[in-house]
Amino acid sequence: MDDTVIVGVDGSSSSLDAADRAADEARLRGARLRIVHAFARPSDLDPMIHGVLAETEQRLHERVPGLEIMRTVVSGDALTVLRTESRHAVLTVLGRRGRSRFGDLLLGSTSMQLAAHGHGPLMVMRGRPDPQGPVLLAADGSPAGNAAASFAFTEAALRGAPLMAMHVWNTWSEPTPYEDPGDPLSVVVDLDQLEQRHRRLLEEAMRPWTAAHPDVVVQPRLERGRVRQTLLEATREAQLVVAGTRGHGGVAGMLLGSVSQALLLHAECPVTVVRALS
Repeated sequence: MDDTVIVGVDGSSSSLDAADRAADEARLRGARLRIVHAFARPSDLDPMIHGVLAETEQRLHERVPGLEIMRTVVSGDALTVLRTESRHAVLTVLGRRGRSRFGDLLLGSTSMQLAAHGHGPLMVMRGRPDPQGPVLLAADGSPAGNAAASFAFTEAALRGAPLMAMHVWNTWSEPTPYEDPGDPLSVVVDLDQLEQRHRRLLEEAMRPWTAAHPDVVVQPRLERGRVRQTLLEATREAQLVVAGTRGHGGVAGMLLGSVSQALLLHAECPVTVVRALS
């Protein structure tokens, strides 16, 4: 990775909003910005280069004076081009939907595939305009979640925002002890003990990151409920939500978990999915 933020631009209003956000992210990091456009038909190229891309670059220079901006125009499908470009980026930013007549469906596929198979963190613009509030971390306490936690704490520090570390637990996702091993219907669940175990898990998961970022105000939040629904509701009060690709309960071979998918499709603020460190 180098010190470059990349953004996919196809001329849609959503991708132009993503370009604005990418410029802000590059400014926060002291990084360069690369505008990436993938094309399939050469006939579309000239108006894009001399029209939309040139106008976007000019607007971003006005938005972030002094920002170093580059443009990359490549023949190929968006997913392949962005996946290649993401190898050299500290962050990749995409809009919610592109110019396709299939709208959310097609871009949903692109963002899902890039989140699963791309390189480095992927930010997808979603939700309300100019969201305010804390940076929300979907914390599950798994080793795979360390990369997401690191990114979330860094992002909170860059923004001067508090970090809400939310861990959601429930009984139906737990390995359940049996009073009588021979009788699977005889179930004993100590809810208080279970809650305390998850509280310790959250505290232990956050400890190394709070030590590394002492200036970040951490708001630990332990919730009992359905994981996806609870996190989606929390995005209403966040300026950004950060999640890993998959954590506890993830199915082997699945590169993108159901929580990350739900956030990418339904969150009410921008979403960043961070792949586990290899």
